[in-house]
Amino acid sequence: MLTVFSIPKPFKGHIGTIQRNAITSWTLLRPRPEIILFGNDEGTAALAQELGLRHVPEIACNEYGTPLLGDLFRQAGRNADSKYMCYVNADILLVSDFARALPWVWERQPRFLIVSKRINLSVTEPLAFEAGWEEAVKAHSRESGVPAGHTAIDIFVFPKGTYPHVPDFGVGRLWFDQWLIKAAKESGIPVIDLSRVAPLFHQNHDYNHVAGGSDWIWKGKEAEHNLRLYNAAPHAFTLLDATHELMPDGTIRRVRFRRSAFQARQFLWRVLVQETQPLRKRLRLHRKPKTPAAPSAEHGSADA
Repeated sequence: MLTVFSIPKPFKGHIGTIQRNAITSWTLLRPRPEIILFGNDEGTAALAQELGLRHVPEIACNEYGTPLLGDLFRQAGRNADSKYMCYVNADILLVSDFARALPWVWERQPRFLIVSKRINLSVTEPLAFEAGWEEAVKAHSRESGVPAGHTAIDIFVFPKGTYPHVPDFGVGRLWFDQWLIKAAKESGIPVIDLSRVAPLFHQNHDYNHVAGGSDWIWKGKEAEHNLRLYNAAPHAFTLLDATHELMPDGTIRRVRFRRSAFQARQFLWRVLVQETQPLRKRLRLHRKPKTPAAPSAEHGSADA
């Protein structure tokens, strides 16, 4: 019923640990999805064999060796046996809430793109996937998880054939995730946010696996190339631009004014808190403000 596909980074060190955690969590979804791992980086074939997953080693890359989204989506469509597709970044833990929520959408909507927010977690060790592991992850999230902003988009679920033409974005660089939302909206496809029902759990990591590190990801030539393919203002299509959201009772509700409400909150925070801070400090009314609920300007998801 569902094909999950992803393209992991090399399974080395901490990145290897959290990717193994993530991919193992996908195998525990019920009903178990078909899972296809793409690419031939170190450890991918071995993990696919160990967990009984499909493996497609060959993937087109750009001149920097970065896999291309267009070829990834084309090959995933050709290889998938399921009606529904799920692209997810390889550091994302999925729990049963996610699997239970999907039929609530696809039984009501013939066309859709499903997205969800993520919660950032510090995970440094292999997870023990024994009884109660999901509740342990959720407890960790409640205690120390940090909700990511609206530009962090790590999962996309859609019927096969939704994206017949995908530009050659570099995977794991900026803007390809927002293009997927843009393309859906421009085709009149409902973008349905599962955040209230099934948020994702993202395992934090650095970018030492990329030559040039985070500076290259955020500001390098690949990011510039992706922005040209995106062909929109930065952050013009994010979770703020979902058209619907799934509610805890299983209904799908139309979303209106989410972006304008966010912008109003940002404006009030700036005017009432940030700009009055010097005056409040002089009047001894200053208190260290809490982190605002609305995130400041940030980069998009840059995981692969």
